[in-house]
Amino acid sequence: MGTRLLALIVKELLIVLRDPRSRVVLVGPPLVQLIVFAFAATLEVKRVEVVVLDQDEGRAGVELVHRIEGSPTFASVRSVHGPAEVRRNIDEQRAVAAIEIGPSFSRDLAAGRPASVQILLDGRRSNSAQIVAGYIGEIINDFLAEENAHLHRPPGVPQVLARNWFNSNLTYRWFMLPGLIAIIAQLMGVIVTALSVARERELGTFDQLMVSPLRTSEILLGKTLPPLIIGLVNVTLYVGVAVMLFGVPLRGSLLHLYGSAVFFLAAVVGVGLFISALSTTQQQAILGAFLFIAPATMLSGFATPLENMPEWLQPITLINPLRYFLVVTRGVFLKGMTLDAVIANTAPMLAIAVVTLSGSALLFRSRLE
Repeated sequence: MGTRLLALIVKELLIVLRDPRSRVVLVGPPLVQLIVFAFAATLEVKRVEVVVLDQDEGRAGVELVHRIEGSPTFASVRSVHGPAEVRRNIDEQRAVAAIEIGPSFSRDLAAGRPASVQILLDGRRSNSAQIVAGYIGEIINDFLAEENAHLHRPPGVPQVLARNWFNSNLTYRWFMLPGLIAIIAQLMGVIVTALSVARERELGTFDQLMVSPLRTSEILLGKTLPPLIIGLVNVTLYVGVAVMLFGVPLRGSLLHLYGSAVFFLAAVVGVGLFISALSTTQQQAILGAFLFIAPATMLSGFATPLENMPEWLQPITLINPLRYFLVVTRGVFLKGMTLDAVIANTAPMLAIAVVTLSGSALLFRSRLE
C-alpha cells in the first residue's frame, strides 16, 4: 500500500508542478493577493476631506480650526461661509464631515460656560464617518482641556488614557496580514483539491486510475495529501512575506502555527474533495469552490466581529474552520498564543476535518459505484 500511495502522491504533485501554468497559479496570484490586499483591504481612514463653518472667528475658534488643519488625517480642511454650503458639500460627497463652530464659542469658553461644537457626518459612509468623528472629537477634547488648563480651571471630566495591547500603534497591516494568510490558504486549498478529480475526468485519466491496483482509500489519500503539502508550502511563503516584507511581528511558536495549519488544511481539503466528487468539469469545480469560499470568508470574523452578526447566524459560524484558524494566526503572530489556546481552537478544526473528509469519502465511493 505504501509504495502505491507514494506513487500516486508523486503523480499528483508532478501534474501540478510540471505544468508551467499550474506553477504560476499556485505561486503568483496568492502572492499578488497577499501584497495587494495588505495595502487595499484596510478599514483605516486617511486623507479625508473636511469642511469648517467658523461662525465665531474669535481666538479660540481660529485656534481650533488650525488644530484640525494640522492633523495628518485630513487631506484638506476647507472653510465654508454658511449652512447651505455645508449641506451642499455633504450632499455632493465632497466632504465626509463638516464642523460648525457657533458664534459664541470663544466667549463661552472664556466665561467658563459649556462651549459646544457641532459635527455633521455623511451617514452614507457610516464606517468612515464614525472614525472621522472620533478623530475630530479627540482634537476638540484635547483643545478644550488645554484651554481649561490655561485659564486655571479644572477639566470637566477626568482624563482617560487608552493603551493598546499586542498592537500598540494600531498598525492595520499587523491585524490584516495574519488574517489574509488564513484566507488565501483556504482559497488555494479548496481550489486545488476541487480541480483534482474534475481535471482527471476531463482528461480521461480518471477511468485509468479506477482500473489501477489502487484501492478507493488509497485514491482518497493520494488526492488529499498533495494539496495539504502544497498548502503548507504556501503558508510558509505567506509567513515569510508577512514577517520579512511587511514587518509583522511573529511572537508565538511556528510549531503551534503549523500544527494548527495541518488540521485547517485537512478541513478545507475535505470540502474541496466533496466539491470535486460532485463536479464533472473544472468549470463546475471552480464555481463550487467559490460558492463555499465567499460565505466562509464572510462568516469567519475577518472583516466584522462575529458578535455583531444576528444571533440566528452566529451558530452557523461554528462549523466554519476559517473562524478558528483566524484566531490562531492572529494570536500566534501578535499575542504569542499559548499551546492551550491553540489546542482549544484546533480541536474544532479537527472535528470539522473528520466530518468533511468522511463525507467526501462516502460521496466519492457512491460516485464510483
